[in-house]
Amino acid sequence: MRYFDQVIIDVNLATMDPAQPAAYGAIYDAAVALLDGNIAWLGPKNELPEFDTLATPVISGKGKWLTPGLIDCHTHLVFGGSRAKEFEMRLQGVSYQEIAAQGGGIVSTVKATRAADRESLFVAANKRLTALFNEGVTTLEIKSGYGLDLESEIKMLEVAKLLDKHHPITIKTTFLGAHAVPPEYKGDADGYIDLVCEQMLPKIAELGLADAVDAFCEGVGFSNAQTRRVFEKAKALGLPVKLHAEQLSNLAGAQLVAEFNGLSADHIEFLDEAGVKAMAAAGTVAVLLPGAFYVLRETQLPPIELLKQYQVPIAISTDFNPGTSPICSLKLMLNMACTLFRMTPEEALAGVTVHAAKALGCVDRGMLAVGKRADLALWDIEHPAELAYQFGVNPLTQLWINGKTSITR
Repeated sequence: MRYFDQVIIDVNLATMDPAQPAAYGAIYDAAVALLDGNIAWLGPKNELPEFDTLATPVISGKGKWLTPGLIDCHTHLVFGGSRAKEFEMRLQGVSYQEIAAQGGGIVSTVKATRAADRESLFVAANKRLTALFNEGVTTLEIKSGYGLDLESEIKMLEVAKLLDKHHPITIKTTFLGAHAVPPEYKGDADGYIDLVCEQMLPKIAELGLADAVDAFCEGVGFSNAQTRRVFEKAKALGLPVKLHAEQLSNLAGAQLVAEFNGLSADHIEFLDEAGVKAMAAAGTVAVLLPGAFYVLRETQLPPIELLKQYQVPIAISTDFNPGTSPICSLKLMLNMACTLFRMTPEEALAGVTVHAAKALGCVDRGMLAVGKRADLALWDIEHPAELAYQFGVNPLTQLWINGKTSITR
């Protein structure tokens, strides 16, 4: 007789496990058994091992679909202020350059974030986090990058750690000090990279505030050579890297992050075949951000067919941020990945589960398989494609994080 903490029966499983041959890794009329926060058994219900039915809670899924908990692997969730007025100005014909000259753009967010206290940052971010949680998100990444000085970057990451402690969602933190050149270093990007590498990164690592290090390798951000310096320091400190790469132009950032065996290259609209090959060889995940593509009204599509040809895992994320993707819905990203990037619903769902987990270096989640963490989402749907097909109706009925029920509807 087997011992379990909880058993879920009468469900269809979209395991997203490549080892399962059916579309979505589906197993119909199935059961899942949980033990110590992990999946201890899963398979057809008629093969469920004998267990103590009196001592074990049994939940009927009533024919609904169970998927892995969703993973939002690229967000800027902690920041101060709002850029809604700038959004309105752009629609009235004011250029981004004019807005920036008036103190808008990222500089306005940096100013507001530096001025905000931890409590106000926590309260605002917690609302955003809860919105994602209510859509089935169980793991989420939060980047810094709106402080751009040591004190403010630490503040942002400490708030992210507090959210991890006080919210059911598991949070991974990323240090994005090399996000933009702060006002006090205007015209001296190399001097700011000196600060990032010599003071900020070592202190962030000492405090244990970051799970990874990111940078913005772009003409309006930092050069390939400057990004390399950040990556070399991160490597010396034992921190994995990822990169905002090839969003507006091709600076060979994807090849650079692959050279450092990076977790992911994100945005990548201008990625070329050489970059795709490098990512494939390194196992670096491609993270597509359809929200930013939509808000910026981009026309340059990511090279999705090349990524598929070279079997590069493709993740999908919100890129939630105040300027270029103020969209706090991973479910909407599923739909946008299909409508804007022509991905299939199965590819999109893999992008917010198994591939998103890989983009965060989380090998213990992202699929339904024995030994994986019991992060589960139960959906009142007739087919998994509905998760990408329909937006505005929330079919989530139950959510488990680390084997504990977090939402029941």
